[in-house]
Amino acid sequence: MSTQILILGSGGREHALAWKLAQSAIVKHIFVCPGNPGSAKNQKTSNLDLPLIHPYKNIVDWAVNKKIDIVVPGPEDPLVLGVEKCFRDVGIPVFGPTQLAARMEGSKAFSKAFMHRHAIPTAKFRTFSSSQLQDATNYVQTCGHPVVLKASGLAGGKGVLIPSSTDEALQGLRSIMVDNAFGSAGDEIVIEELLEGPEISVLAFSDGYTIVPLPAAQDHKRIAEGDTGLNTGGMGAYAPAPVATPAIMDRIMTESLRPTIDGMRKEGFPFVGLLFTGFMLTADGPKVLEYNVRFGDPETEALMMLLSDDVDLAAVLIACAERHLDSVQINTRPGFSVSVILVSGGYPESYAKGKPIQVGEVPSDVVVFHCGTSMSGNDLVTSGGRVMAVTCSAPTLEQALSQVYATVDKISFEGNRALTSSSQAPSDGLTYAQAGVSVDAGNAFVEAIKPYVRATKRSGADVEIGGFGGIFDLKATGYKDPVLVSGTDGVGTKLRIAVDAGIHHLVGIDLVAMSVNDLLVQGAEPLYFLDYYGCSKLDVATAADVIKGITQGCQQAGCALIGGETAEMPGMYQDGDYDLAGFAVGAVERSSILPRADIMPGDVLLGIASSGIHSNGFSLVRKVIEMIGLSYSSACPWDDQKTLALSLLEPTRIYVKQVLPAVHHGFLKGMSHITGGGFIENIPRVLPKGMGAFIDASTWQLPPVFRFLMQRGGIAPLEMARTFNNGIGLVLIVGREDVDRAVQVLRGTADAAVYRIGEVTDKSGVEMRNLECWSPQ
Repeated sequence: MSTQILILGSGGREHALAWKLAQSAIVKHIFVCPGNPGSAKNQKTSNLDLPLIHPYKNIVDWAVNKKIDIVVPGPEDPLVLGVEKCFRDVGIPVFGPTQLAARMEGSKAFSKAFMHRHAIPTAKFRTFSSSQLQDATNYVQTCGHPVVLKASGLAGGKGVLIPSSTDEALQGLRSIMVDNAFGSAGDEIVIEELLEGPEISVLAFSDGYTIVPLPAAQDHKRIAEGDTGLNTGGMGAYAPAPVATPAIMDRIMTESLRPTIDGMRKEGFPFVGLLFTGFMLTADGPKVLEYNVRFGDPETEALMMLLSDDVDLAAVLIACAERHLDSVQINTRPGFSVSVILVSGGYPESYAKGKPIQVGEVPSDVVVFHCGTSMSGNDLVTSGGRVMAVTCSAPTLEQALSQVYATVDKISFEGNRALTSSSQAPSDGLTYAQAGVSVDAGNAFVEAIKPYVRATKRSGADVEIGGFGGIFDLKATGYKDPVLVSGTDGVGTKLRIAVDAGIHHLVGIDLVAMSVNDLLVQGAEPLYFLDYYGCSKLDVATAADVIKGITQGCQQAGCALIGGETAEMPGMYQDGDYDLAGFAVGAVERSSILPRADIMPGDVLLGIASSGIHSNGFSLVRKVIEMIGLSYSSACPWDDQKTLALSLLEPTRIYVKQVLPAVHHGFLKGMSHITGGGFIENIPRVLPKGMGAFIDASTWQLPPVFRFLMQRGGIAPLEMARTFNNGIGLVLIVGREDVDRAVQVLRGTADAAVYRIGEVTDKSGVEMRNLECWSPQ
């Protein structure tokens, strides 16, 4: 019992956190700054009277002197202003996001753009600055759907207007953009489509990699009965919400929460802390209303009482801050928890403060969390609009409500919030979206990749995607007697590394390379390419990265990307996984098709250097990596300038622009693309029956990656020769009389090294010579 915790904040949320944290066996003491009379009652807690003003120097210095182990910010303001860095700079971890990550709450415009980038289901929206009143007005009048008006910045949970008519919406615009009803929070405004359905809140712990949601809660924000009246910071909450069925929670996890955490990490601001996401359960499924980057209030009061007794909240918060959330268990007790807020008269508008509060005997299964209270001498008085949160956990929702309202009657304070226990998600029949397929995500994906695709334009193709098929005008290429050559391939289990490492922009180049290099060995110029992308749930950002790589590969090969298929197939793939296939078509003059019939013993084999492992043998590579205990984020053992993942994912070299000129000169008799099967299996595929070849392994240096795999994996040199390219990605067959001219052309068109590595023989098979030079000296 040595952990000391500092909680920042003064409301019911902070009181509830202190209450649960005080139950931890590892906690020595909890300080709440500034806290309230309720948080001061536990013998493990003390209030701290220090200013919470940016840049928080006083409180940071105090925390250093007091040897605080972890800081837990309650409200959003300090997080948005960067309090996490203030403590991190002095070595104190914070359960809460960085300032960059806190933009997800600090700017609704930012978070909506993030959702759009990552195809996270949300309402249609447009963003306007306060100077764009006329543009915003035009949008409201012409968008064709009811709207919600949201101040983009922080407004204490009250910066949302839900107008009931267009005229009311226009008045709301003026209120926010001209009259500054929400102050600087309204400098930018988000106008959203009004979604319909039950609203739920999901609070989830995250360490930037793992995310663990708590049961969904429903809070009630309107001040009056029947969910009417002005919006408030929250009048009450209960959990779990019956409307949040297991199927709904599965969709929330796979379609929204996991993509959010993964997307934030990929964009460079991983989320650590408590992600509080609001959802509307629409007929098309759950859609994100907004993100909050801290514990919700009043949801926290209800959820803290729902956590099992065996949950050590301090251990959970520390595990998040130290990035090992998967090492702890977070369980909840059966039943329901309810929290009802008692408010000052006049709230959420003007209200009086300093009114005495009388609290009678509270049942043992009820906790009264203080939200807006203070001490005036020996008297407990009101100091805020939301004053107390009366909270109870019980086997049924009705029992919990009964106990809460019995306690409310013992508090001489006006105002309460009646809760109902049932809500049903709207259903007008099953939709494609409810089955897990998002047409909206597919459309967003097509729009995202169009600029990349247009960059592959070449003669014969206009590269405008979105139709039923791609068109290529062969006549425009100038061939006289063309023969079409086609090839299809994937990238094998190299894709597993890309998915596990979260690096997706390189495998697209591999996909193109594997097919166009196969066309090249038959003397063909690649003309166009098509791709297949299959997944369970379309992540627009990931898929767009892959397609961007494909277009880069097409540019390297000189071919156009004229179409593809994106297949979203729930249940066919694991979450986060995807599969790729490519299809390439090229052309060659009939008289120039390779291999030629005049290949003979004594012809020379030239080898062109590979860029690395290329795209074959990765099942063995992954086995070696697993065997020696490296992770993909580890420093690369043979290249300390890269991570292991980046080195292994080095794209397959595309040889088209280097080799095609030598084909056109007539210097080459045949070629072999060294893929799966290495030299042993691939070279015989291009040789006439009865002929073979020898390869002299001493004619080039075995690259470090292959030497590492051979030595650390205990792989015999001959097995290396039948599995990997070992530094030679393409083998060319050249007549002795043409060797010098061929080498001159090959070396003049690209940087890839060219080696004389062997000859054609009159004996079938491939003889590997001087393999001992690959063995460790």
